[in-house]
Amino acid sequence: MTFGQQLLFFFSAVGAFNGLLLGIYLLFIKKLKYLPDFFLGLLLLMLSTRVGISVCMYFYPDLPRIIPHLGLSGLFFTGPALYYYIRSSFQQNQFDVRNCRKVFGILTLILGAVGLLYLFFPITWENYFGTFIYTAWSVFVFLTVYQYYIFFKQKIVSPNKFVLPVLVSNVIIFLTYQLISTGWIQVYCAGGSLVFSFVLYANFLILFNKKYHQVAVKETSSKYSNKKISEEQADNFVSRLERLMETEELYKNANLKLSDLASRMNMSAHQLSQLLNDNLEKSFSIYINEYRINEACEKIENGSYLKIEEIGYEVGFNSKSTFFSTFKKIKNTTPLLYKQSQTFTEPRFQSSNL
Repeated sequence: MTFGQQLLFFFSAVGAFNGLLLGIYLLFIKKLKYLPDFFLGLLLLMLSTRVGISVCMYFYPDLPRIIPHLGLSGLFFTGPALYYYIRSSFQQNQFDVRNCRKVFGILTLILGAVGLLYLFFPITWENYFGTFIYTAWSVFVFLTVYQYYIFFKQKIVSPNKFVLPVLVSNVIIFLTYQLISTGWIQVYCAGGSLVFSFVLYANFLILFNKKYHQVAVKETSSKYSNKKISEEQADNFVSRLERLMETEELYKNANLKLSDLASRMNMSAHQLSQLLNDNLEKSFSIYINEYRINEACEKIENGSYLKIEEIGYEVGFNSKSTFFSTFKKIKNTTPLLYKQSQTFTEPRFQSSNL
């Protein structure tokens, strides 16, 4: 093995090994309070398995033929894992877990059925199994990109800041493997493994830079914590804040935090809190909940077909009890009584015009 091949093996193997460890950590060690972490762990585990096997087959081609097929089988689930990672990141509490389980069950049965064809048509299976895997991967990558475009077009904001880097990284890896598999690039799959390693470490650098930026913001905010926001600057901030809330409807994100909104405003969390308390005389939760309750009232007044509790989830509340108690606090009535008052008021208004 030449020195160049040794370097290629080292960086590819280390990338696959680190991706495997990170996938295992997200799946089995970290507490799964955040659903997208599960799909990201599955994605890394499957992709790292494929990458690791590709490296082994490149440098040790005499391994049994079943090993690369196991790698392809792992690659089969990278597309669905990426697709549901994006969906769960945006949909949060509205994500349909039951439907997701059903889809993964069907995909597992399909892969098992295709695998059984080897017993009856071994030659055909050898020639077309890889094509089947790459086709399935292609379909889910295109579906994922389209789904992200839909969320972006609807101005739905994900609290997960790694959605775009993960999507772009997987598209790069996907395109690399596709070009290699078509023969347009005369490099074996270890080239794709090297790309995977590079992308993985690039994401680590992005994570490090974001953490460093957060530390810098905290230091800056503590340094200037005693400075008041001028009236002119406060008016500008309030206008930007209202425009951001109305155009992007950030309040509909049930997991929206003060730090998330401050990041969108390009200001520190302390400054935003100071702006809300000193200039609007409201806490962050009251400010956000007022937008949610006003949106809920509009839906009730317009005769929404949704149930009362569904309206609460629609406008950004993560539980029925929180929606009802907040509505009572802001409107001094319950959502049901408010709806009844609207239905009683409308006929009287119509009869007076007859």
